[in-house]
Amino acid sequence: MPRGSADRRSPGPRLQSPRDQAARRSQPPRPPLRLQTTTLWEYASQHFDSPAVGAVQGDKEYAGATPSWIIWQLLQRYTRPGDVILDPMCGSGTTLDVARDLGRTGIGFDLAPRRDDITRADARKLPLESHSVDFVFIDPPYSTHIEYSDDPKCIGRLDAGGEDGGKAYYDAMRLVIDESFRVLRNRRYFALYVSDSWRKKKGGPKGSGAGLFMPIGFELFNIMRRRLQPIDIIAVVRHNQKLKRGNWHKAAEEENFFLRGFNYLFLMKKIADTGPQAPTARR
Repeated sequence: MPRGSADRRSPGPRLQSPRDQAARRSQPPRPPLRLQTTTLWEYASQHFDSPAVGAVQGDKEYAGATPSWIIWQLLQRYTRPGDVILDPMCGSGTTLDVARDLGRTGIGFDLAPRRDDITRADARKLPLESHSVDFVFIDPPYSTHIEYSDDPKCIGRLDAGGEDGGKAYYDAMRLVIDESFRVLRNRRYFALYVSDSWRKKKGGPKGSGAGLFMPIGFELFNIMRRRLQPIDIIAVVRHNQKLKRGNWHKAAEEENFFLRGFNYLFLMKKIADTGPQAPTARR
């Protein structure tokens, strides 16, 4: 693809199957969306009800899908209709669907595109001109817990707690953040949604809590703030079906470890001396 271009084809609303529609009708209605006003965010559902009838943002079956209501919160606060929204690690396309619902132009890239409106590209080398987007959202791999693709370049294949101390993972994410900084317009916003990780040590004494903690959030925050101005840090409560399993909580008690109960949402702003300056978004 020529530099500076992007495939912006829209597949239209993502219609649900009759079975999904019936299951949805049997569920209680989701609460209305409203702006969160504290630094602790929580919503009862992974997705919100889209204005497009029968549509779901992204793919609810996609492993590691971003909650669409988080993207809604960000775009309502930090963007305006018509703004260009970039997700360089687009997954199942949740960001594109929320951007479309709110009248923004979404651009999505991924090493393993799942839809026609997601362009195949490495987030470390984006086919976009510098200073060409108004907002960046990234939900990166949290080490190697999910197999996103069999592409050897996939960052999800890099262990944040590997024998190299996570160097390969953090070096790769530094390139992703730097590239997103390059294409972001001056005085515009950048959000990164991430979780820390913990891995049990094989053969450790029962109940010892022996394992490896990987502070991925703090490490990526430090990388981001080299070039971006911190705006705030949000703790997002996780509504993961796995966290409802009693056996998981029993194991956490018996083995003396913690289940991940929240994600970080880092909000930062590009303050640069060069490049086009956009009007200040609402904050």
